[in-house]
Amino acid sequence: MSEGISKHLSLPKGRGLGLKDGKLDKNAFRKVIPVLAAKVAPEKAGVLLKSPVMKRSLLDVPKVKSVARGPNQERLVLLKYSDQADLTLEVLDFLASQSAELVSHDIVFDYDYWSADEIIHAILPEDLEAGAPSGFANVGHIAHLNLRPEYLPYKHIIGQVILDKNPMCRTVVNKLDNIDNQFRVFRMELLAGEPDFVVTQSENGCKFTFDFREVYWNSRLHTEHERLIEKFRPEDVIADVFAGVGPFAIPAAKKGCAVLANDLNPSSYKYLTMNISENKVDSLVRAFCEDGRAFIRNAFNRVYDDPLPPVPQRKARKSELKERRAGDRRPSPPPPGPRRKRINHFVMNLPDTAILFLDAFRGVLSPENVGKRDLSGLYDKASMPMVHCHCFTRELEPAKAEEDIRQRVEEKVGHALEDEVSFHWVRSVAPQKEMYCVSFRLPHAVAFGTSPSQSE
Repeated sequence: MSEGISKHLSLPKGRGLGLKDGKLDKNAFRKVIPVLAAKVAPEKAGVLLKSPVMKRSLLDVPKVKSVARGPNQERLVLLKYSDQADLTLEVLDFLASQSAELVSHDIVFDYDYWSADEIIHAILPEDLEAGAPSGFANVGHIAHLNLRPEYLPYKHIIGQVILDKNPMCRTVVNKLDNIDNQFRVFRMELLAGEPDFVVTQSENGCKFTFDFREVYWNSRLHTEHERLIEKFRPEDVIADVFAGVGPFAIPAAKKGCAVLANDLNPSSYKYLTMNISENKVDSLVRAFCEDGRAFIRNAFNRVYDDPLPPVPQRKARKSELKERRAGDRRPSPPPPGPRRKRINHFVMNLPDTAILFLDAFRGVLSPENVGKRDLSGLYDKASMPMVHCHCFTRELEPAKAEEDIRQRVEEKVGHALEDEVSFHWVRSVAPQKEMYCVSFRLPHAVAFGTSPSQSE
C-alpha cells in the first residue's frame, strides 16, 4: 500500500529555494497536494473518524484539520491518499455503507505551514545546508543569533524567517564579536524586525527590564541562578559583587534575603535599581556602582555600620484578617527579628575574571580595613561567609578542571581551601571551554590576615 501524501510533505534541501534577487520569495514555498475526501452528511463525519476500518486511511498531518467543509455544507473527511487504488476493499465497502462519495480535495501548504528549520534548510545552498543555524536565544522579545561567517551573506533572510515563525519575537539580532570588554557586553546588528532593544525578561518569579545592547544577560544561566538562590536561607545576607541587572539579587530578596548588589556598569546599575523598585524589594536590596574589589573591601563595614532589615513578616492571609475582624483572639505575630549585620554569602558571577578579584578578601576583616570595628564576634571560623565564584577552565575532565580551578583560587586568596569546598559544572561555552562555580567557605585566616598591600 502507498505511504500516502507524507512523501510529498517536505521541502527540497540545499536548493536555494525562494531566493530571488537577494530577497525571500514566499510564494516559492507553496505546495498544492490533492487528496481523496469522503463527502458525507455532517452527522456522518464522526462515524468515519471513529471507525477502526478507516484508521489507517485517514489524513494525519500536523496543523491540517481532518475534516473540511464542502460547498453545500457537506463534510469532507480527508484521506491520506490521492489515488483510489490505494484504498483497501474493506475501506471502500465501509464508505459505500455510509453513502460516502469519494471526491478530490486540494490541500494548500504555503510559507506559513513550514517550520523555520525547514525553510532555512531549503533556502541555503547545498554546501551550507548541513550545518544550517537552527537555534537562537530568546531575551524578552529579542531573538539573539550567533551566526558563523559563512552564513552572513544570508543573515537578513535567516533573520526574517525567524521573525516570521516566532510570534513572540519582534526583533532579531546577530552577535558581532566576543565579550571582551569591561562590562561584558557585545556589539550586535539588527537582522529583522523593530530596532527595539529594551526588553522585559521573566525569571524565577521576577521581571527584569534592560537594554540588551548595554548590559550582560544570558538566558542559559537561569538554572544556575535558581540553583544558587535555593542555597540561601531567608535570613541570610547576600553580597552580589557583579550583580548585573539583578538575576541573583532580586529573587534572593523575594525569598527574604537582604542583599548588597553591585555592578560597575552604569547601565546595569540603572536597570538594577529600576528592577529593584519594579519587583518591590526596595527595603531589602541596596544597590552600588563601584569596582568589584572596592565593593568586597567595603561590604563588611557597610553591613556592620548600617545593618540590613530583618526578614519581612509573612502577610496575613485573608482568612486570618477575617478572623481578626470577627474578634477571634489569636496570638499576635512574633515581633520582627533583629536587623542583619553579618554577610552569609558572596556571589561572584563574572566567570572570565572573577578569580582575579579574590585577593580582595585578604585582610578584609583586619584592623587595617575595618578600623576600630570589632567584627571577630560576628565572624568565627564556622560563620565565615560562603564565596560562590564563577569561572572558566580549558580542562574538560572534571578532576583536572577542579585541580586547575583550585590552584588558581588558592593562588589569589593566598591560602589553601579548607572546609565546604565544592565544584559545580555550569555549562560548556565553547568546544574547549567549560564554566564552573566553585563554592568555598572564606578561610578565617585569610579574612583576618594581612592584605596584599601590607605584605608587599
